[in-house]
Amino acid sequence: MDRRKRNEMIAYGLLWASGVSALVILIWVLAYIFVGGIPVISWQFLTTWPAGWGHTGGGIYPTIIATIQVTIISLLIAAPLSIGGAIYLTEYTKESLLRKVIRQGAEILAGIPSIILGLFGFLFFVIALKEYTGGWSILSGGLTLAFMILPISLRVSEEALKTVPLELREGGLGLGASKWQMIRTLVVPTALPGIITGIILGMGRAIGETAAILLTVGGAINIATSLQDPARPMTLNLYDVLTEYRDTTAAYGTAVILVIAILVITFVTDMLMNRYTRNLKGL
Repeated sequence: MDRRKRNEMIAYGLLWASGVSALVILIWVLAYIFVGGIPVISWQFLTTWPAGWGHTGGGIYPTIIATIQVTIISLLIAAPLSIGGAIYLTEYTKESLLRKVIRQGAEILAGIPSIILGLFGFLFFVIALKEYTGGWSILSGGLTLAFMILPISLRVSEEALKTVPLELREGGLGLGASKWQMIRTLVVPTALPGIITGIILGMGRAIGETAAILLTVGGAINIATSLQDPARPMTLNLYDVLTEYRDTTAAYGTAVILVIAILVITFVTDMLMNRYTRNLKGL
């Protein structure tokens, strides 16, 4: 066996071992969480309020509602901005200093630790804009999470738009469509699966975030009826019951619900996007 063939086999073996190792670690972590959490899951756990001293025991119903509320607020803010920014970068600008600055800024924002963004959200939204956000509230948390989602969705959406063939754009313009009509009816629908993927990645980060939530949402056990009300999303509840009250039962159950929520969102979105892609291709 010559040296090149041997090196290729070694590289293949290392890559295969890396992939299998990542899969094994994922399965091990999920199994560890599910073994401890599945026995806790019940209809009562999902539909009742926390009970007892320190809000331990009982269910997690208000924390589920709070998680949904904060995530929706963050997506309503971040998704339009990320899609609009991606369209601007790919369709309306050439390779220039401004384009590089925007991209670099998005990468820097994506790399900022969540605790730093949480501190920013606390100082700006909770303190400085308290009159408008209500201080600790789902609005403050949603705005802070939007800053975390934005760079991820922006970069993924931009890459998705780049994959649209140039011939498709030229064909639309050649048929007499304006540039915006071409983007709206041809480019965006073709790149939609990638754009949705970016939004889902951002949603996953929003659902699983703790540090920014800890400093901005408040932690009150209630169902927010306005944007200025405080609440306690699932991640914050998990952190609180585990670190303050050592309630591993509720922590395991909450962790399982979080994992299941992210898995369901991912699989359902993937299924819908595959169906959309097949319909787009006429298959």
